[in-house]
Amino acid sequence: MSDSSPSVAARTDAVILVGGKGTRLRPLTLSAPKPMLPTAGLPFLTHLLARIKAAGIEHVVLGTSFKAEVFEQHFGDGSALGIDLEYVFETEPLGTGGGIRNVLPQLRAENVMVFNGDVLGGTDLTAVLDTHRTTDADVTLHLVRVGDPRAFGCVPTDESGRVTAFLEKTQDPPTDQINAGCYVFKREIIESIPAGRPVSVEREVFPALLAEGKKVYGHVDSAYWRDMGTPEDFVKGSADLVRGIAPSPALHGDRGESLVHPSAGVAPGALLIGGTVVGRGAEIGAGARLDGAVVFDGAVVEAGAVVERSILGFGSRIGPRALVRDAVIGDGADIGARCELLRGARVWPGVKLPDGGVRFSTDV
Repeated sequence: MSDSSPSVAARTDAVILVGGKGTRLRPLTLSAPKPMLPTAGLPFLTHLLARIKAAGIEHVVLGTSFKAEVFEQHFGDGSALGIDLEYVFETEPLGTGGGIRNVLPQLRAENVMVFNGDVLGGTDLTAVLDTHRTTDADVTLHLVRVGDPRAFGCVPTDESGRVTAFLEKTQDPPTDQINAGCYVFKREIIESIPAGRPVSVEREVFPALLAEGKKVYGHVDSAYWRDMGTPEDFVKGSADLVRGIAPSPALHGDRGESLVHPSAGVAPGALLIGGTVVGRGAEIGAGARLDGAVVFDGAVVEAGAVVERSILGFGSRIGPRALVRDAVIGDGADIGARCELLRGARVWPGVKLPDGGVRFSTDV
């Protein structure tokens, strides 16, 4: 980190866009917005707020919409985290650009660092701010190198780091650099975004800035990065936090194969591996095997059950010798003994499956 970083951070506000409905994570997001789902034992957003604070940014604005009140109930004014937190509500979906423009009245600083509330990242935010300062960019984009960029929009840059194009998803990408969902704007660029209507930064704002010859730069790295939008990614991201593969200033103590809340009960002979998380008041029975499981508060896994790469919602129950693999179990659902739920199965909140009621094999 350079000597200049505190002053850059001090002249920077953070904006986090958390208005999405999290439809890909249903049924979990029926009761809580995605950024509030427990991830390595803490609401997902806590990890991002801790990284923002660690970078020296102290004023944060949340752009909310879906279940907006939940954020303020939990985080309040941000003082417990050592930040100054404000909230701006979107009455109708405004897209990424419209969401950024919508928080403008709350912004105080000349630079604004914008985050997508779905992303678990490990990049050095201070280094991104330094790139923004040294290039005197109008907008700086955090770009991350990925092994297979075909699923993402690509952002090529020239030898100086200046962005040359914004490309949609393609089967033959010219670069492995993708838009990581983190930007630094000069305030006047946000002021130029049209107000009161949906605007996409990727499709409308950024291409227009390039066409106008504005200085749009990329900060490229290979830091940890994961969009937490799907159950598969959510499970993997949570496990990576538990195991120390993904960094978070909000987590203290040693990383390892599991993270168990002190109030949870784990019976002798239960095996917890693969970055498993066991929440407050949860109970794990004798001989149960949890591998990469995310067990929310109050859930129960009975004796001999196997839970792999799955999310168990608040107060749900997995019966004895049941098998839950690559599945999402909604809040309060009750999965009977010897049931088998595999390959993307989703059980809605409060649903009760009788013993042996769902199987993928013939032996009961």
